[in-house]
Amino acid sequence: SMYKVLLLNDDFTPMDFVVFVLKKFFNRTEEEAHDIMLKVHSEGVGIAGVYPFEIAEMKSAQVNTYAKEHEHPLKSIIEKE
Repeated sequence: SMYKVLLLNDDFTPMDFVVFVLKKFFNRTEEEAHDIMLKVHSEGVGIAGVYPFEIAEMKSAQVNTYAKEHEHPLKSIIEKE
């Protein structure tokens, strides 16, 4: 089974930080990252990537840890596709 790594919108995390996270952890291009960030911002959630369970879980944890370390409330969760 494959799992979606979802980024959840909040009112505090800067858009540039979300774009950076998408590029750093999900190997997204600038354009892809910007499009996903806008989806998160406008719809409340966006798919960062789709992976096998272990990889999805690891990437979600990396995002949550990285955001916390940089004092942003950005959250990532995984959901079965």
